[in-house]
Amino acid sequence: MNTFQLIYELITQIPVGKVTTYGTIAKKLGLTNPRIVGYALHANKNPQIYPCHRVVNKNGELAPGYAFGGATIQEQILKQEQVVFLDEKRVNLAKSFHQF
Repeated sequence: MNTFQLIYELITQIPVGKVTTYGTIAKKLGLTNPRIVGYALHANKNPQIYPCHRVVNKNGELAPGYAFGGATIQEQILKQEQVVFLDEKRVNLAKSFHQF
């Protein structure tokens, strides 16, 4: 399995209503650069299968370049899943963080 496939498989383990960070995924997979995770998620061809919307940055901020409609769409999806927000573009990691 290549690195992108490992990332995709790992994000399927993030439950509805939770998020994790690029860095958490990178650390779990032994990657030295969390940007690799971002590249993989941006290249995701199956967002219904691989829920890349559940990955945020280390501060809980949404991805401005979310590949499937930008941060506004990512926010809408996460709110539908009952993810707790601090403000309109930042998830409350204390309440919604998923640790692997």
